[in-house]
Amino acid sequence: MSGPISKRRYVIAAVIVVFAIVAACVVQVRSGEATVVTRFGNPARVLLEPGPALRLPLPFESTVPVDLRVRTTSSGLQDVGTRDGLRIIVQAYVVWQVQPDSADVKRFMRAVQNQPDEAGRQIRTFVGSLLETTAAGYDLSSLVNTDANKVRIEDLESHLRDQIRQQLLATYGVQVLQVGIERLTLPAVTLAATVERMRAERETIATERTAIGRREAAEIRSAAERDARIVRADATVKAADIEAQSKVQAAKAYGHAYASAPQLYTLLRSLDTLSTIIAPGSKVILRTDAAPFKVLVDGPPGADSGAGHHGQ
Repeated sequence: MSGPISKRRYVIAAVIVVFAIVAACVVQVRSGEATVVTRFGNPARVLLEPGPALRLPLPFESTVPVDLRVRTTSSGLQDVGTRDGLRIIVQAYVVWQVQPDSADVKRFMRAVQNQPDEAGRQIRTFVGSLLETTAAGYDLSSLVNTDANKVRIEDLESHLRDQIRQQLLATYGVQVLQVGIERLTLPAVTLAATVERMRAERETIATERTAIGRREAAEIRSAAERDARIVRADATVKAADIEAQSKVQAAKAYGHAYASAPQLYTLLRSLDTLSTIIAPGSKVILRTDAAPFKVLVDGPPGADSGAGHHGQ
């Protein structure tokens, strides 16, 4: 009786031992993490697929979880200089995560001993120093400007991203997802210089527009004077033409009148001449037997003969 019972106990103990060994060899890889299997403290392999996996039991192998979630690190406010010698206060942020790759996960563990906070601190220091060198390649007017077309913040962010991406990946095994400027302000001295620069720009623009207005006004006046001269010349030509036509018509009328009644024509012409040369109130002493006053004394030609004939 004791024999079968002892055998059963051995089987149960063996099953328990096997179960304990299997449990000690099974590791669960959680989503959003990588599990590094270390052998005597040195990284042996990296488990990236979520789910159960096997390893050797302690003390041969142990596991270390590595967080692969997206993280954000800010550089804090940095006082940096621009290319034109002015100072700005700028703050950048970096969105990063440990690259889900075996070599990069091992690199991250070696660089910061699998401490994300330490990685964030080193990234913050690195970005702060990089801001100083990158901002030095831009004038203040390309970072702060009332004209949105002249602002090159996106270009600055692109330069930061390009410079930081390869270095963080090579040093920490970290993938940079995004780099941006979250704050940019001006110190008091820089603000005064910026206001003065903007005032000078506005004055320059006003001067240019005034000059353009004066030039356009001069062109308009010149065109108007040219058009006026053309109109006057045309009017003069038309007036001269009208005057010439009137003289021709007058000559024709005089000729017709003379042909019809020569004596009456002579009388009317003499009277016209008198009205032309003698104004109201004028005193003129001339011989009365001379033209055109002779007509006043003798009367119309043929008047005497007509009178004598009538008397007879």
